[in-house]
Amino acid sequence: MDPSGHLVGGEAGTAEGPTSVLDAYSAVVTAVAERVVPSVASLVVRGRGAREGSGSGVVVTPDGYLLTSAHVVAGANRGRVLLADGRDLEMEVVGRDELSDLAVVRAQGGHLPFATLGDADRLKVGQLVVAVGNPLGMAGTVTAGVVSALGRSLPTTGRSAVRLVENVIQTDAALNPGSSGGGLADSRGWVVGITTAVAGVGLGLAVPLNAATRAIVGALMRDGRVRRAYLGIVGAQRRLGPRQVAVARQAAGVGVAEVIDASPAARAGLRPTDVILAVEGTPLEGVGALQALMVEEAIGRPLAVRVLRGDEVVELTAWPAELVD
Repeated sequence: MDPSGHLVGGEAGTAEGPTSVLDAYSAVVTAVAERVVPSVASLVVRGRGAREGSGSGVVVTPDGYLLTSAHVVAGANRGRVLLADGRDLEMEVVGRDELSDLAVVRAQGGHLPFATLGDADRLKVGQLVVAVGNPLGMAGTVTAGVVSALGRSLPTTGRSAVRLVENVIQTDAALNPGSSGGGLADSRGWVVGITTAVAGVGLGLAVPLNAATRAIVGALMRDGRVRRAYLGIVGAQRRLGPRQVAVARQAAGVGVAEVIDASPAARAGLRPTDVILAVEGTPLEGVGALQALMVEEAIGRPLAVRVLRGDEVVELTAWPAELVD
């Protein structure tokens, strides 16, 4: 502002000032909301007894398939889908996978507006994202924020197994009870995640939509379940010391803390304190990399396992079995 009280370049209200930045931000969020809100529904499910629960879901095909969180439809096989256009449709649970916290349901009746799915692997920290869901029963709620962090791990528990969902998206876009199962979209309006949990004030988590989770969704739509292989170990990433690095020729592996009795790992000869370096020639520097190899195709197939035992590299063969959870 000059001495006479007039605004000068760079101040609020000018083409270069804060107002234009806010207008641009608002335009992006508005455009994303217009694209995504019609495809996000409120889910009402009936569980055991007379209890009802609610959450959100994202329509992913025009013939009525919706993606949501497994915990939203836990213990239920039917419910209702309430769409943004006012339609109230019956739905059935097609399949759920507690170990990824993803589920697929299908609404009965009519052509539905559906979301475009993006690739969470292309996200960057600081990128604008928009969450759309039905928190506290308030349909079509839109909140905006940024990708606060990437590569988080979310522990999930099935009936008999524990697994880490890898590359979970952390965002400061406000999430509340009922948001679970809603969509997290990028600035193009492409859904890149399914909101799953509130870790604290300003800390929301979303399961990423990428090649790995798309395979899970495909299996749920096709078979109603996900088949996984398992070795039968309890382990975590272990950094190697300088002498071990010289022997193993890598900096870390999966340290074996426990071997389950009568498991494929036990039959292969794995021992507690071993460090798994590679499977089928693929170096492992964390549990996520090992989990990624335990897919349906690995069930009953011999896998070469390279192990560091003390200061010696040992070659073993394991035959993963199907994980029954």
